[in-house]
Amino acid sequence: MSISQIAVIFIFVGTIAALIFSNKRPAGIFAASTLSLMLIQQISFDDILSNATNTGLVTLILLLIVSNSLDKTTFLKKLGRKIISTSYFASYAKLFGLTFFSSAILNNTAVVASLISSVKQNQLHPASKLLIPLSYAAILGGTVTLIGTSTNLIVDSFLIEHGHSGFEFFDFTIFGLTAGLICGLVLFFLTKLLPTFSGNKSNYTSYLLEADVEENSELIGKTVEQNHLRNLPELFLIEVIRNNKIISPVAPDMEIEAGDKLIFTGNIKHIDNIGHIKGLTMFAEADGLLGDNLTEVIISNRAPILGKTLKSVGFRALFDAAVVAIRRDGESISGKIGELKLEAGDFLLLATGNDFHRRQNISKNFFIVSEQKITQKLTPWQESITWTGFFITILLAALSILPLATGLLFLAAALVVCKITSIAEIKRHLPLNLILVIVGALCLAQGLESSGVLNQLTDFITPYLQTSSPIFALILVYLITLLLTEFVTNNAAAALMFPFAYGLVISMNLPLMPFALAVAFAASASFISPYGYQTNLLVFSASDYKFKHFAKVGTPISILYSSIVIGMLTWYYF
Repeated sequence: MSISQIAVIFIFVGTIAALIFSNKRPAGIFAASTLSLMLIQQISFDDILSNATNTGLVTLILLLIVSNSLDKTTFLKKLGRKIISTSYFASYAKLFGLTFFSSAILNNTAVVASLISSVKQNQLHPASKLLIPLSYAAILGGTVTLIGTSTNLIVDSFLIEHGHSGFEFFDFTIFGLTAGLICGLVLFFLTKLLPTFSGNKSNYTSYLLEADVEENSELIGKTVEQNHLRNLPELFLIEVIRNNKIISPVAPDMEIEAGDKLIFTGNIKHIDNIGHIKGLTMFAEADGLLGDNLTEVIISNRAPILGKTLKSVGFRALFDAAVVAIRRDGESISGKIGELKLEAGDFLLLATGNDFHRRQNISKNFFIVSEQKITQKLTPWQESITWTGFFITILLAALSILPLATGLLFLAAALVVCKITSIAEIKRHLPLNLILVIVGALCLAQGLESSGVLNQLTDFITPYLQTSSPIFALILVYLITLLLTEFVTNNAAAALMFPFAYGLVISMNLPLMPFALAVAFAASASFISPYGYQTNLLVFSASDYKFKHFAKVGTPISILYSSIVIGMLTWYYF
């Protein structure tokens, strides 16, 4: 074994050890391993650029960009509110079922990216009891069809490159559906092993927000619980004002009536969740000023408006601004926003008109603190464009009419043209850490192959396998792929193991399809490590999970899933 091969093995083992035992960011660890491989000349700068433009990675990035637009739609807002209910079993069942079956036809990473906010910020159950199940449901669902995960598409491309016709759309279904549903049932009982804590604590200060229930509101005649008003992300319904009387606390069985004023407290960045409810109008929205930019101000101690209410001073006409929310440090406030007497030091969140900053009275009354950015509400036309475009893109990809990456690129461009998203917003949501992890993992796999370490391993194992059972060879390919995917990501594991599996198939004169499926299923079976699969990375960064939490629940799921898949592949092909 040469010095360069020893160095590559050292880098590989060191990367795995750093991921498990250190507290460093995975992106930094993989970046360091990539630079180390470049330093010993096992990969070149061109190799890094090639991996950075890998079709699977580009497709993933485009899916995340598009999913940010899907997250703005009313459909997902309503869905997010309805997933979580008071019963943990019902919440788990709805979350797992929706995620599992959606991931079979939509990219599973995009599904998690769309649902993770609602799960993380629900107020009924600890987020830690649902986030890992969310990721596992997406992983399991992604193995049901060809397009559920990029791993399947990568193995499919390898098959085509080697002269095979490739996978059919439902070649995975009988295996993935059986394993997924059984594992989903067992996972419910294993959730008791998960820690109890919420998602990452949000760094925000609670504001008081007011919304009016209009005559055509979808909330009327249904209770607070039925309207899922307790499931709004980081927003809490604290009062209802009815006939000028304050009702507090608000009971879950209280029916909403037309004319009610709903008083919320919470994170102003999530006020779009109120705006998406049909027939619920926020205080500032009635003045026609509510947009996507808000201005936060503090009332001066010499302001002429001190001691007066917003209505009595004619706030809208006086400042060309409307109050979206209000907070008062050191004191709780309640009641109608328009009837609160203003005090020095009050924080106001303002939706401002074009003339606001030119008014001479602004500096006399306020100190401007900051500009706040909120998600702009989409029009019905924009929502139709978003969902129709997304489903057409997926359908064209499923029918092999248009590559998924190409379709998503054109869809992202259409979303920008229709002002559903913007170039600036795309930049803000670019998953840089995720890109570094995947590119680093692909470079690590390439280093193992280019240094000859992989070839030596194949040469060493093949003589022993030629006299053994084909089933043993299948199990070996599966287990090695499974081990790799936990540490070098699913795409890298698939890219690394397919050449090894193909070599065994040729040397032992075995059918290719079961081995290709074994690589695809094993590469997606990342349940033990948070770093091997994109969905695990998403929920890992959204909460305070540690490596041990994934290992504790993921190990029995991995064993069960692998046993079912290997058993069914053996039964079906041998």
